[in-house]
Formats: sequence, structure tokens, C-alpha cells
Amino acid sequence: MKTKLSSWPRALARRAFQAVAVGLIVGTACFLITRSLPGDMATRIAAGRYGYDMVSNAAADAVRAELGLDRPAVVALADWWWDLARLRLGNSLVTGEAVWHEVAHQLGATLQLTAGAALFAALVGLPLGVWCGVRPGGIADRILLAIAAVLRGLPPFMLALLLMLAFAVHLGMLPAAGDDGHGSLLLPALTLGLPLAAGLARVARSALREVRGSPAYEFARTKGLAPLTVLLRHGLRAAAVPVVAWLGVQTVFLMEGALVVETLFAWPGIGHALVHAVFGRDVPMIQGTALCMGLLFVLFNLCVDGVCMLLDPRMRMGGAA
Repeated sequence: MKTKLSSWPRALARRAFQAVAVGLIVGTACFLITRSLPGDMATRIAAGRYGYDMVSNAAADAVRAELGLDRPAVVALADWWWDLARLRLGNSLVTGEAVWHEVAHQLGATLQLTAGAALFAALVGLPLGVWCGVRPGGIADRILLAIAAVLRGLPPFMLALLLMLAFAVHLGMLPAAGDDGHGSLLLPALTLGLPLAAGLARVARSALREVRGSPAYEFARTKGLAPLTVLLRHGLRAAAVPVVAWLGVQTVFLMEGALVVETLFAWPGIGHALVHAVFGRDVPMIQGTALCMGLLFVLFNLCVDGVCMLLDPRMRMGGAA
């Protein structure tokens, strides 16, 4: 079968189109939703600058005149589109800092948290899933399914509170919130990583069981190869394709969970900044953070496509994956 060399360029073109569409749709939706919220936008921005106790009608009027908030919404949206075409996100209405600068700082903290959660999930979930996939129906398999169902069903805020009570309040081993070193990263990373590890273990178990029942796996065993060799060469690589694809989908839920987790643990990430920007009606910050999160989804899906092409020769050869 002739190799289709255009698979990867087509994937790049498709993701580039998605990135442009995400930028326009997310930014426009954030602008319209923020403008439609009840209350005076200038008063909220003045409260974010000076504090709620120092807000007066004169301060709100000064902010309105400075930022041009009395302009028509269509004009303000067109200005943002023009700035976005020039790769500019403007300045924060509250702090006055460039949105690019603030988002870059907050994105680093979110990526650190996400990487910690993903690393924990991979170190715990993958070995458990492989173990239960090789020995299905055993005690460990049934215990894993029960624990995975509980962890996947717990809301992130409830799991976060349980971890705070256990490790911060009763044991005093870790700080409950804040950013005071690497110890502050453990509790929010566990809050995101435990449900992800449970789901990853279930997906790896199911994928490996399906691969072990396939004719290709049985043929490898009939060639006289050792069971461990068959598992490593023919089982794990085939099972890795659905696992990687599942991780690409779960990235969305991981980022959504980061909004809640970063707020609960006062972690200075992009989700925490988005919540504060919504309260302060800081439209450029809302658009910048939401746009950054949307582009992260597109970029990660592109990486997932590339990894799946490397793992599955059928995708490179143009066959059915």
C-alpha cells in the first residue's frame, strides 16, 4: 500500500483552521457574554482597581471615560478583532498590564499543575490498567473498577476538600492553599490526577484486553515468543493508540477541572485568573485567557494526532485506524 505523505500536512492545515475558528468564536462569545452581564461594568472595573470600599460614582465615571466603555459594543468588538489580527490582546482593564504578559505567567503555573496531574496519572493509572488487563476478572481488577467508579464520580471540589482535610488539617503534611513551593503543588495535582488515573487505568485495561483477544496477538503467541515479549512488542503498542486518543479528549476535562481546583487552592494559574477577570469584568483578560485555553486544546489534539500516527502504521499508510 502506498504511503500517503500528505496525512501530516492535512492534519496541520486542519488544526490551523480550527485555531483561527476557536480564536474568533471564543473571543467573540466572551465579549458578548461579559457585556450582557447585569450591573455597571465601569463600577466593577473600578472596584477591581481601588477596592469595593473605595468605589464611588465619580471613580466609575472616570473609568468609563478612560476606557471608552460608553462606545457601541460593535465598535469595541471590531477593535478587538483588529488587535487579534495583529497578534495583540490589549491591556488588562484592571491592572493595565499587557494581557500577553499576564497570560504567559499564569499559563506557566497551569501547565505545571497539569503536567503534575498527568505525570501522576501515568505513573499510577497505566501500570494498574496493564496489570488488570493481563489478569482480568481477578480481585485487583474488581477493586480497580470500584475505585475508578468512585473517583470518576466525585466532583472536583469535594475531592479537593477531602484532600485538604486529610493532608493539611489533620496530618499537617502539606499546605492547604497558596504557592509556597513544590509542596503547594501536590494537593491540587492530586485532585486533578486521581480521577484521571482512575479513568486511564480503565481505558488501558479495556484496550489491552481487546488487543489480547485479537487474531494478531494470538498469531504472535503461536510463533513461540515469550509472553512478556508478545506483551511488550505486540500488545502495549497496539493498546497505546486508544489510550493516547482518550487522553486527548480528557485534556478538555482536565482544563475545566483546573478552573475549580485553582480557585479552591488559590493556585496562580490561568483558571484562577479567569475567575477573577469575570468578577472584575476585565474583558481583555477574559478573552485572552479563554483564547489561550482554546488554543491549548487545538495544540494538544495536534500532538495526539502525531503520536497516534507514529504508533499506528495504518494511519500513516492511509488505512482505517
